[in-house]
Amino acid sequence: MSPYTDTELENLLFDLESDLVERKRSPADRSSIRRNICAFANDLPGHGKPGVIFIGVEDDGQCAHLKITDQMLQILAQMSSDGNILPLPTMTVEKKTIADCELIVITVFPSKETPVRYKGRVFVKVGPTVRPASTDEERRLSEKRRSADLPFDMRPALGANLKDFDLHYIREQYLPRAIAPEILEKNARPFEHQLYSLRLLHDNQPTYGALIAFARDPQSWVPGAYVQFLRLDGKEITDPILDQKDLTGKLEDILNRLDELLEINISIRTDVTTNAREQKRPNYPIVALQQLVRNAIMHRAYEGTHAPVRVYWFSDRVEIQNPGGLYGQVNEQNFGTGVTDYRNPLIAEIMHHLGFAQRFGLGIPLAREELKKNGNPPPEFVFEATHFKAIVRAAS
Repeated sequence: MSPYTDTELENLLFDLESDLVERKRSPADRSSIRRNICAFANDLPGHGKPGVIFIGVEDDGQCAHLKITDQMLQILAQMSSDGNILPLPTMTVEKKTIADCELIVITVFPSKETPVRYKGRVFVKVGPTVRPASTDEERRLSEKRRSADLPFDMRPALGANLKDFDLHYIREQYLPRAIAPEILEKNARPFEHQLYSLRLLHDNQPTYGALIAFARDPQSWVPGAYVQFLRLDGKEITDPILDQKDLTGKLEDILNRLDELLEINISIRTDVTTNAREQKRPNYPIVALQQLVRNAIMHRAYEGTHAPVRVYWFSDRVEIQNPGGLYGQVNEQNFGTGVTDYRNPLIAEIMHHLGFAQRFGLGIPLAREELKKNGNPPPEFVFEATHFKAIVRAAS
């Protein structure tokens, strides 16, 4: 719900001088709406107040008589989690009647994790205009962050420095995926400033999330940042071990090797249908396992534990366990419904840029859908205060 009362919203609607307001006749120009969301989340003027986008009104605040549908509201709400705006913005989307006009109200809260980018570009609102941030403005947004307020993956790692990074990998592999190509090409800022703007540096030191993704030896900084894979010949943890691997290294290397392991261990069964056609079906759909494992890596607790993400492959099931229980606004009742909160916002952002998280909040629903299509039972979830476990049973 918007923090503003209806009276306050009405005052904002007709206040043509306020830089906390944007008015749109319709939601047709989604790119413009996203730029405004990005700008309000950055809160360059430092208001500390939410910005409001009114959709269904003219520039002067008069009603445009927009016909509002549920689909329209859903599309706008998804802008907070589709990965185009990073870090993910906090916002609400509501249908309201203000001054006898039915309209859509998008309320965007200032982010603590600035600069916020839309498709690799930082946007700010100066007066009535939304535009790309200048180098100085982007630096000011970077300086707004304070270590004490940051999650673990965005805090500086004491004792670390630029030499601990694989700088060639960051330059050649990550920057072109994280920053829009034309912005990167025109960018004359020092490389170190680019690292600051992407939250890879803080207080002149690499952040923990950056070290997990880009350090030459990530596990020396975050010992639990690896995946333990175990293939067992039976249904019990005490049964003979067929294969055992500890996947270490950079985040992208771990994720790629994990994809290979999952694919290698899936069995394909050939069924003959009633019309004598052969139909091949895996015991586990690869997409479901990928989504669940990536979810575990993204949402696990890295602080205060040396435990890895564990993937235990039994003869009848796969168990995926990560340290850390549910986080923030996610609970057992709303888990897997698209409600999202991020213990590790920087890790989530990096995974998105690397291509391992196309849309946030989609992982669990997609895994459920793929398992159902393949004939597997629904996934089972075990919620504990110190860990989370997903259990996937083989197709019969």
